[in-house]
Amino acid sequence: MNINLEYYKIFYYVATELSITGAAKRLCISQPAVSQAVKQLEQELGVELFTRYAKGVSLTRAGTLLYSYVKDGYETILTGEKQLAKLINLEYGEVRIGASDMTLQFYLLPYLERFHQLYPEIKVTVTNAPTPQTIDHLYQGRIDFGVVTKPLEIDTQFDVFRVRSIQDVFVAGGKFRELKGKCWSYQKLADLPMICLESNTSTRKYVDHYLMQKGIAVTPEFELATSDMIVQFALRNLGVGCVVEDFASKQLDSGELFLLEFEEQIPKRDMCLIVDRRSTMPVAAAKLKELLETDIEVYTKEDNDGTE
Repeated sequence: MNINLEYYKIFYYVATELSITGAAKRLCISQPAVSQAVKQLEQELGVELFTRYAKGVSLTRAGTLLYSYVKDGYETILTGEKQLAKLINLEYGEVRIGASDMTLQFYLLPYLERFHQLYPEIKVTVTNAPTPQTIDHLYQGRIDFGVVTKPLEIDTQFDVFRVRSIQDVFVAGGKFRELKGKCWSYQKLADLPMICLESNTSTRKYVDHYLMQKGIAVTPEFELATSDMIVQFALRNLGVGCVVEDFASKQLDSGELFLLEFEEQIPKRDMCLIVDRRSTMPVAAAKLKELLETDIEVYTKEDNDGTE
């Protein structure tokens, strides 16, 4: 059978109201249109579904059987529509973000706080990982978008937006005070105990590449998973720490740590929002991205070649 599903919808309301008039009111259509649809359905099925009375209708045994199935199906559709409306109205849903410690702490956190205040029913899941893993998570569809740092090794399927700049620096504690206030060549780093991030991070790759261009290869005495730990190791005078300046700002302001000065600064690099244009972003994730874009718009959208 190839019966118009609209007939089943009208049948559902007539059976629920036990009234042609009541069904017409619920559906906002005329009584003759309701009667005609019921008759058409009965003709196509080859069985009477209702017994007509002066003040209403009742279901026949065949109608009762059909109604038991139509009711479950149609009410499941109505429930689906309600859940979809909640999703669209941000009363329900989930956002999956990929971010490193740095991008979460120094960029995303205030936006997540604001988003949660606006849409408290939305679940936010943050997958914490360095930039290369975050890009892989996005490629595999495990997250809706990522906030990462340059350098980037990505395909052209990604849209990339700069969100803020960051500065890589070298910091040290009191044990190395003889280095303070002097302008050094980066060659000096080869003579110092170094504390760096692990080699699979974008920060480490960027700094190593910059130093390599100057013919300097640094072998760290400590390789750590987080920049916060680098700051703690530097405070304990275990070596010179290579970090993004934001991580050490409090200790630099208090004088517990100082910046090593060099003949030239390492060029600043960017935090970036990356989105896979192949996939359709869920409603909640698109709303958070829209919130981020209120500030992103002042930056320039760039080519996805991972270069400065």
